[in-house]
Amino acid sequence: MSADIIDGKALAATIRGQVAGHVARLKEAHGITPGLAVVLVGEDPASQIYVRSKGRQTVETGMNSYEHRLDAATSEAELVALIAQLNDDPAVHGILVQLPLPGHLDPDLVVNAIDPAKDVDGFHISNVGRLGTGQKSMVPCTPLGCLMMLRRHLGPLAGLEAVVIGRSNIVGKPMAQLLLNDSCTVTIAHSRTRDLADVVRRGDIVVAAVGRPEMVRGDWIKPGATVIDVGINRIERDGKSVLVGDVHFASARQVAGAITPVPGGVGPMTIACLLANTVTACCRANGLAEPEWPTA
Repeated sequence: MSADIIDGKALAATIRGQVAGHVARLKEAHGITPGLAVVLVGEDPASQIYVRSKGRQTVETGMNSYEHRLDAATSEAELVALIAQLNDDPAVHGILVQLPLPGHLDPDLVVNAIDPAKDVDGFHISNVGRLGTGQKSMVPCTPLGCLMMLRRHLGPLAGLEAVVIGRSNIVGKPMAQLLLNDSCTVTIAHSRTRDLADVVRRGDIVVAAVGRPEMVRGDWIKPGATVIDVGINRIERDGKSVLVGDVHFASARQVAGAITPVPGGVGPMTIACLLANTVTACCRANGLAEPEWPTA
């Protein structure tokens, strides 16, 4: 048995095409151009790559991209003041502060300074609470992308048993909430879970977001399960630097029914969902009907 490969690149391209179509219609019918502001503090190399990619794809879909690159020594007061300006700017519909921040900055304070309606990352405490209580919210991009892939591959998820490995505020917890909202039976596992492999084997759906290279082995996977690998880890192998996920792909592929690759799985979906969230925020801000993205 060899699992189907869930192609995140292909689905992300479809979503970006839909985003571009919605943007074109907003411009033509209403004279509105969605705008995404990205704030980068410091010179973290990975963050710089992400910001460039986000900016490029924002422009490619016809939206306005506003990049603010600040010195690593920027004070909390200066950063919050910039966010306040972006909150008040009607041309900006989405605000993203690239994480991680330099150590002297409080990420919770900074994220919660963003207007929840413009919080396209879905990290503001208001959006977290709304998601947790089943209300309309901005949904974190990575879990949203995972949900889209699961629904696209499996159809309705109701009644399936899902195991989420990882309990971060960015992926694990919101992923579990989204699966609960889709009527899955959800277990959140983590580094202190007893008999972790046995817990994972129960899952019809396994979402690995623990940040440990190739931790989840093939013999942890229930035959036929759908595996979503959120991990992106750089390791040395045969003298070369390679990217691997949190799942041991070669062994898991022999057991699973479907699996996402790394790279080319969850990663492209994250930015596609960021763009989708920006269009959604723009429509909400202007009292317009929200787009229906491929999540059903």
